[in-house]
Amino acid sequence: MKLENYQLESYNSEHLAKHQRQLDFITSEISDAQGIIQKLVDFQIAIPSWALGTGGTRFGRFSSGGEPRNLEEKIEDIGLLHKLNGSSGAISLHIPWDTADNTNAIKALAAQYGLRFDAMNSNTFQDQPGQAQSYKFGSLQHVDKAVRKHAIEHNIEVIRQGVELGSKALTVWLADGSCFPGQLNFRKAFQNTLESLREIYAALPNDWKIFVEYKAFEPNFYSTTVGDWGQSLLYASKLGPKAYTLVDLGHHLPNANIEQIVSLLLMEEKLGGFHFNDSKYGDDDLTAGSIKPYQLFLIFNELVEGMDARGMDHREDLGWMIDASHNVKDPLEDLLQSVEAIMIAYAQALSVDRVALQEAQAINDVVRSQEILQQAFRTDVRPLVAEARLRSGAALSPLQVFRKLNVRQELIKNRGSKTVATGL
Repeated sequence: MKLENYQLESYNSEHLAKHQRQLDFITSEISDAQGIIQKLVDFQIAIPSWALGTGGTRFGRFSSGGEPRNLEEKIEDIGLLHKLNGSSGAISLHIPWDTADNTNAIKALAAQYGLRFDAMNSNTFQDQPGQAQSYKFGSLQHVDKAVRKHAIEHNIEVIRQGVELGSKALTVWLADGSCFPGQLNFRKAFQNTLESLREIYAALPNDWKIFVEYKAFEPNFYSTTVGDWGQSLLYASKLGPKAYTLVDLGHHLPNANIEQIVSLLLMEEKLGGFHFNDSKYGDDDLTAGSIKPYQLFLIFNELVEGMDARGMDHREDLGWMIDASHNVKDPLEDLLQSVEAIMIAYAQALSVDRVALQEAQAINDVVRSQEILQQAFRTDVRPLVAEARLRSGAALSPLQVFRKLNVRQELIKNRGSKTVATGL
């Protein structure tokens, strides 16, 4: 389904007066509001191809219908999201789920929707049909060199496909680990993984990055070979300057101080990017900002401070990606909500009075420091985010337009009610 400009303009015109009143108020309250709006216009968040279909649990999957059946339809759906919010101008592919038969045609289709290809994602956590070597007991860590070689070659193939599409990064997430004590030797598992990653690293083009993602548990529950940010940082440091840590917000044990983690990774110049989501218990893959909006703001507060301290480009120098898969929401509505929450947290962080905060920190004024952060968090910056969308030619309220135009019903009409998105 393709949205036309007049559909968005019609909706926006009906709500423009109310929006302008809200915008006038907030711009009078926040210094450099215009600068914040421009940063919001520039900011783009990659949509993962695997999040466009209904997620599931270990026990069931309940499709909402109209899911994308191939890569072309996934691109169409992300193009629709980008048309609605102006902030979803990139797609992150998962191979082999999204292998393109005709790369030139796929690139041309993405260009029609104003999309670029963000980090490529390899898959060594499940066996593919006819696969000779099984990943049941790991991939890059495996005790069998033949299995490690198979996983290495897959990652190199993902790089090759990414080069053809114009991507500049590879994300490696490993399900490798163990379920029971004594199942593997921790040191050998680490060494095998490092040796495998070094072969993959050697295949990177000069202008590429490799992101090493970590996860505390699942699918292995006793140990994971890249279990936390320290292990990921260790791999990235040993690999070289093109290797970075990727932070998935759900890949932490409960109550982890993620904002401190990203601050230190930035300081060490080893933070590569993010998979945004939210969680109550573990790797829940919930809508970003739905459970812990204050934590999301605090993370962005550290990001803005740390990136500005190093003179980094907010849009280009880190990878901004969503990784969500929920079972009871329309996946496109879920993604619209996630992007909105990320943009709000970013705008709030941009509005923090940095000078006042530094002064309060310098004299150990704990109360004042807390008040400065909470003032930014409690400020309703939604009119700034909406104005950024308006200036990008998108909808003032993407979710309302999505529902008003009955987008899901149209997708079901075109694709059917029993379609299942490729992937998990």
